[in-house]
Amino acid sequence: MHTKSHQVFIQSQNLQFKTQTLTLDPSQTLTLHNLKLSLLPDNLNPSSFYFTLNGKPLKDSSFLPNPQIAPLSTLILQTRLSGGGGDGGATGAESRDCYLNMYAEKKPDKIDLHEQRLSKWLNCSLSNEPLKPPCVIDRLGNMFNKETLVEALIGKKLPKEFGYIKGLKDMINIQLEVVPSEGLGNARFQCPVSGLEFNGKYKFFSLKNCGHVLSAKALKEVKSSACLVCYKEFEECDKIVINGDEEEVVVLRERMEEDRLKVKDKKRKVKHGIVDVKGGDKVAGKIKGNGKVENVKGVSNGGSKRFKAGDMVPANATKDVYASLFTSSQKNKFKETYSCRSLPLGRN
Repeated sequence: MHTKSHQVFIQSQNLQFKTQTLTLDPSQTLTLHNLKLSLLPDNLNPSSFYFTLNGKPLKDSSFLPNPQIAPLSTLILQTRLSGGGGDGGATGAESRDCYLNMYAEKKPDKIDLHEQRLSKWLNCSLSNEPLKPPCVIDRLGNMFNKETLVEALIGKKLPKEFGYIKGLKDMINIQLEVVPSEGLGNARFQCPVSGLEFNGKYKFFSLKNCGHVLSAKALKEVKSSACLVCYKEFEECDKIVINGDEEEVVVLRERMEEDRLKVKDKKRKVKHGIVDVKGGDKVAGKIKGNGKVENVKGVSNGGSKRFKAGDMVPANATKDVYASLFTSSQKNKFKETYSCRSLPLGRN
């Protein structure tokens, strides 16, 4: 039976190569230590290098492939900084080897902030796997693979940090523009208008009505109340900043809570029969089966004016004649007896 292979990317800024593509065969096992030996020249010590994934260090004993390293992931080959004074003299430690081993174990625990930022723009916030359509964002601007998020909701496995996501109504489908060729760094998406890469260096917004993801630069330079891609109208409140800073997330959270209160208030009004009177204030009453409102507070029984044809007389028309077209307003002028029935002229 043929087993499907998948690819990962190897990147290094300190060696001659920048990015390499590695095709993994599931039927074969390969450790990260073996991978280092195949990449490094003979004059370099393999223990001076280590791999990271999304800013987190990986052990040399890790096997490839494995569930931790998803297809199309990017492994970064980092240089391990040496410790000590650098002059070969005493360091104050009882054993230099002991000191170096201690330093080597602690140093990889530090997370590369650049990689951490890049990971937020390339990977799903829930599974940490590479983003692949269909993608969604929540109302705070976090990005997800839609399938992963839906499965977590159905299985009730959503972490507490995403507890505000209750269902599909809290997801917004987004449309990401794929970079036609390999971008700088690792970016796989870009702004469809300005071409700026989706890598965390630039601010991006998603439009809630259509889902297109545009850079702040494009929205600023092209002043428009319509999407620059599909031309669908939007308002300022329809813009959701993606991976915003703390202040921007606070604003989005407040907006989310306001929207939820409006929905609850609307449901409460429907439940208690609260209606809006056109051109007036909100009033409360019971809604009958025929759609009429009964016992409305603040509106008397004579509050609604009855339509009279005489009030809508066209120009150059006699009021009585025009009214007779719609009513029998002249009926009271005719009297009936037991022997005859009086009818107005023209009706007999």
